[in-house]
Amino acid sequence: MSTWFSKQLGDGVWSFSMRDQVKDAFLPLYVLAGRPVEMAVFTRHESEGRLQCEVVAYFSPAAVSVARALHATPCQKPARGELDLLAGEPGCWPLLFPSDAAE
Repeated sequence: MSTWFSKQLGDGVWSFSMRDQVKDAFLPLYVLAGRPVEMAVFTRHESEGRLQCEVVAYFSPAAVSVARALHATPCQKPARGELDLLAGEPGCWPLLFPSDAAE
């Protein structure tokens, strides 16, 4: 499966509890899956012209079980710019964003 998923976590300040919920949902499913390097969740602050930024979580295709558990919706693969790794192994970057590996 190559579908990415996304979920709005709220504005920058209020998103902290949602981030914790994502991490709490991720860890047991990650361990159960055998800790695959390509299983990860990223976040990014996005404003899209709004006054306040919204934090969006992006679930890699291998994190589909977490995305579904949290009612995330399918989306396009996010651009790597300004993404932060929320959950998963740091080694996932070159696997999930191979064209950006040289940066």
